[in-house]
Amino acid sequence: MQGRRVRLRTPEPRSDAATLYPSTHHTPEGERVWTYMGYGPFADPGAMADWMAGTVRSSDPLWYTVTDSDDRAVGMAAMMNSDPVMRRLELGHIWYAPEVQGTGVNTEAAYLMLKAAFTSFNCRRVEWKCDSLNAPSRHAGLRLGFTYEGVFRKHMIVKGHNRDTAWFAMTDEDWPVVRRVLEEWLDHPDPRPSLGSAMKAGS
Repeated sequence: MQGRRVRLRTPEPRSDAATLYPSTHHTPEGERVWTYMGYGPFADPGAMADWMAGTVRSSDPLWYTVTDSDDRAVGMAAMMNSDPVMRRLELGHIWYAPEVQGTGVNTEAAYLMLKAAFTSFNCRRVEWKCDSLNAPSRHAGLRLGFTYEGVFRKHMIVKGHNRDTAWFAMTDEDWPVVRRVLEEWLDHPDPRPSLGSAMKAGS
């Protein structure tokens, strides 16, 4: 999926790990990337590449490496938990190198996945879930136009710890407004988009 500033492509384990490992390890900012993920941090770039090789073989989750305009890997994301019969899926496994967080990379990557979900896959519903303690992810879901639906208590055990999961969702009825706001932001990317007021207004 090709955007204006980012591209989502099949992971290339060795080269992507060589790029992503240094920025996501051995610094406080880098290590925070893995706080709420079920994997990572990794012992070395080789271990990260070995894990990433598994993402290439997977069809659900369907993994993407997110790259910048120079095709430099800056993070990963996935479309997952697909249910073609009920026409729904989830955006998940989303993480980025610290240097691109807050720059709009996630906004455009999410837009590309949402556009594919609603226009190519004919989804009725797209979900966004995260650890209820993950404030940045909760904020991102709301900012992108997802509606908060509640918390599943004791939903999972992640790295030996309880995870209460916050659920968010967007429907095909929400998408036209979300698409318009996100595309306006892509044309004029300052300030960052916030869909709260637009969603309430329905216009």
